[in-house]
Amino acid sequence: MSEHQVQRSATDFDAVLVVSFGGPEKREDVLPFLENVLRGRNVPRERMLEVAEHYYHFDGVSPINEQCRELIEALKSEFDSSGVTLPIYWGNRNWNPFLTDTIEQMKADGVRNALALVLSSYSSYSGCRQYRENVYAACDQIDGDAPKFGKIRVWYNHPLWVQANADRVSAALDEFEAEARESAHLAFTAHSIPASMAQTSAYEQQLRESCRLVAEAVGVPESRWELVFQSRSGRPQDPWLEPDICDHLRSLREKEVAYVVISPIGFVSDHMEVLYDLDDEARGVADEIGLTMVRAKTVGTHPDFVKMLRELVQERLDRDQPQRACGQFGPNHDVCPVDCCAPPPRRRPVPAGGN
Repeated sequence: MSEHQVQRSATDFDAVLVVSFGGPEKREDVLPFLENVLRGRNVPRERMLEVAEHYYHFDGVSPINEQCRELIEALKSEFDSSGVTLPIYWGNRNWNPFLTDTIEQMKADGVRNALALVLSSYSSYSGCRQYRENVYAACDQIDGDAPKFGKIRVWYNHPLWVQANADRVSAALDEFEAEARESAHLAFTAHSIPASMAQTSAYEQQLRESCRLVAEAVGVPESRWELVFQSRSGRPQDPWLEPDICDHLRSLREKEVAYVVISPIGFVSDHMEVLYDLDDEARGVADEIGLTMVRAKTVGTHPDFVKMLRELVQERLDRDQPQRACGQFGPNHDVCPVDCCAPPPRRRPVPAGGN
């Protein structure tokens, strides 16, 4: 597994803004939250109410906000132990704390030049560019001079991202007996996106590289792993990335596979779409067809993931810090080209939950 290191010029940043999707924290929040998510999109109300039931299944509480709090606390401790003195702020696209409110507070605190840390590991319109647009739109609502923002690069091939996911997959594989572990298949899942959106980004290529690196790290051969997708939305006639995880499980059983580990490598935390689409729907399919399934945890606050985020911040602060990457490709850019992850010709809704 080769490792690439690139050095960059230093920039004076004075804060970090963690940018996330946001989620409801009680039943009364669910419909207002989904209205925020779907604002300006041609989505039937029936579909919104259908998605709302996913949240009501968990009493209206998405774990994403609490997981953001836990990650920020872990990152603060990592900063303290490593001599990084930047304050950390947090703003969401769709729910409290909203980006506009947070950036207003940053301005009041005297922040002038901040780093946006988007909690998304891969490049796509909905997972990267749209968040940057959200930050710029929030800045436009601020009276006077809002802070300026740089970005943290996507980390799909950072060695610590690979190691954190490999640890989670290994722990899941260890739940099987030795013989079962040697025959178990590994299904990596990520949020499906419209095919038109995938064509304007490196989303699928980056995912496949992450999967390959993690599978290699845990010793699962290419014949026993697959990248599949979940959480599809939009009109049935519109092409989205496939295969769907539930279809893939049925296909494995038809091939007489008996054991599978699902690794939600497209997500950084066990939030709503992981809990509902994998722990509820996919598990229900596995139980129905007699397939023994273990779901690997997402990286969450894994120490290697937290350390990686600190490294990514430091490489933007200090010209002497290398940009680390492993595998076939070098480190991704931290200043996006103008046409990077351009929106598809017709934007389709991405369902509630985020990446």
